[in-house]
Amino acid sequence: MVDPVVEKLILELLEWVARRERTYEDVIDAWRTSCPRLPIWEDANERGFLVVEQAKGRRIVTITAAGLGFLQRHKPSEKSIHWNNS
Repeated sequence: MVDPVVEKLILELLEWVARRERTYEDVIDAWRTSCPRLPIWEDANERGFLVVEQAKGRRIVTITAAGLGFLQRHKPSEKSIHWNNS
């Protein structure tokens, strides 16, 4: 069963990451939760929507093709968003 609250929050996370380069630390500070009912960061990772990569000595979080597809399917107005593939 899909939880609509979790789905909406995953979409918000994907939009936020897609807007500009985000460090792993920034993402965790903003999106990690101790609430077992809202594991947004964990759910997005398990679905393959985000990836953490090393770039310029930092850990950078980027949206994957799967994440971009999910975002575009659920928010068609976001088709102009391109993920940062640094």
